Amino acid sequence: MMIRQTPYLRGLIQNSLSKVGARCLMAHAASALRESEPVTRYEEYADVDWNNLGFGLTRTDYMYKAKCTLNNTFEQGQVTNYGNVELSPAAGVLNYGQGIFEGTKAFRGEDGRILLFRPDQNAIRMQIGAGRMCMQSPSVQQFVDAVKQTVVANKRWIPPPGKGSLYIRPLLIGTGPTLGVTPAPVYTFLVYASPVGNYFKEGTAPLNLYVNNEFHRATRGGVGGVKSITNYAPVLKAMLRAKEQGFSDVLYLDSVHKKYVEEVSACNIFLVKGNVISTPSTVGTILEGITRKSIIDLARDLGYKVEERLVTVDELMEADEVFTTGTAVSVATVGSITYNDRRVEYKTGDELVSQKLYKTLVGIQVGKIEDKYNWQFATRSPNSHSYTATFHRRRRSREPINLTEAGDC
Repeated sequence: MMIRQTPYLRGLIQNSLSKVGARCLMAHAASALRESEPVTRYEEYADVDWNNLGFGLTRTDYMYKAKCTLNNTFEQGQVTNYGNVELSPAAGVLNYGQGIFEGTKAFRGEDGRILLFRPDQNAIRMQIGAGRMCMQSPSVQQFVDAVKQTVVANKRWIPPPGKGSLYIRPLLIGTGPTLGVTPAPVYTFLVYASPVGNYFKEGTAPLNLYVNNEFHRATRGGVGGVKSITNYAPVLKAMLRAKEQGFSDVLYLDSVHKKYVEEVSACNIFLVKGNVISTPSTVGTILEGITRKSIIDLARDLGYKVEERLVTVDELMEADEVFTTGTAVSVATVGSITYNDRRVEYKTGDELVSQKLYKTLVGIQVGKIEDKYNWQFATRSPNSHSYTATFHRRRRSREPINLTEAGDC
């Protein structure tokens, strides 16, 4: 049976076809736009108020992800869009706290270089922590490469010189399901980043610490000496209580004698008496901070005598000067310490030992002072347009990203 196409019917068919074609064209264009949208991020800096940058999470563009099964090595990871991670409700990290993390920073030098501070030391510390927590760990090289790739991919989020840094959080978690108390069968290594300013709300103002002898951060034989995720939730109660009373943070004592100084919630502590700088020795309950280690080397080279030993709280109260160190806090001067209702105030000002050490450390981190220690891992500033296009093309096609092409030194 033939249907005769009248002018009206032909017009109706053409109109329908044009609508279908238009819809297909619009869908294709939308798909192409979604695919190419990230490639348009060519601006040198993200839209951030760099003058008012605190220490909080800012969502960046990308993160790194790799997986590994128990007793195997990690697969080659990939940089992917920043987003949520799907977990089994029986994941080892959720049920038994099988997780450790690290913290390091990237700085933007005035010469355009991107400088990473001692990420190899974080990699070694993660391996030590993973051994204690019965977890698989990435190699030092894979760890460092993952940090570099995450930094280069999020380059526009690195603050301008003098405005802050890009805080990098490598995270190793047991993601495989396990009902019994056993190591997880699968592990995931993640690296994400966020631009940050000063850790404490006081900024660079001296800290006011409170010595807590009720709660303890760590105990002998525990995991206080590694960066386990289980070390941090227990300090929240004491920390929040102290902040409600106007203190900056809490200083913890040892859990046995309750008289030896250990560390602040998330940083190591030092005291100065004359030309001697003392800090509690790491005896399994104190984290061996990368910044702590760096400050000890710098202080000795500047002519100070540095002692790593047991330090009593009474001795701390008689010090000339006190300061804290950590990746997040850098070097922070302590203005006062309160212990058993007694408040002691310490020297403050630009002539402090801590300020001299702070300026030296930051000078090395941002490239203003010669790095004779070979602490810095530098990346040249890649051409934004060509590298970004290459990066996104390879990410979509699942090709590995060669960091050398991004200007890695």
